[in-house]
Amino acid sequence: MTLLLDTHVLLWILGAPERLSVEAAEAITAPDNIVLLSVASVWELAIKQSLGKLTLPGPVETWLRPELDRRSIELLPVLFEHAAAVRGLPQHHSDPFDRLLVAQVRDGIRLVTHDQRMAAYDVPILWT
Repeated sequence: MTLLLDTHVLLWILGAPERLSVEAAEAITAPDNIVLLSVASVWELAIKQSLGKLTLPGPVETWLRPELDRRSIELLPVLFEHAAAVRGLPQHHSDPFDRLLVAQVRDGIRLVTHDQRMAAYDVPILWT
């Protein structure tokens, strides 16, 4: 199974893993599963850190990559097709980063999230 982490799920993995459901924690750590983080989430973290809305152990540009590597989390690039697909999504969610994640999971990837607003989209979800 291929999983795409919502940004808050990554933060939970790194700092509050007890917030994950048993099912989500097992899926994320299962050796046969591929766990992805969208580059859009990296962008979101960088913006929030630069605005002072998010405190991380270090600058996102130097701190995050080793954390992802340590946990075998791969980066999912934002492709033209992903960005363009956002136009056709219903307006169930106003957050542009979350809308992009929805567009990315339409490629047969399962979204790992706690955001109940994502249920309005017809995408596979693993709830945390």
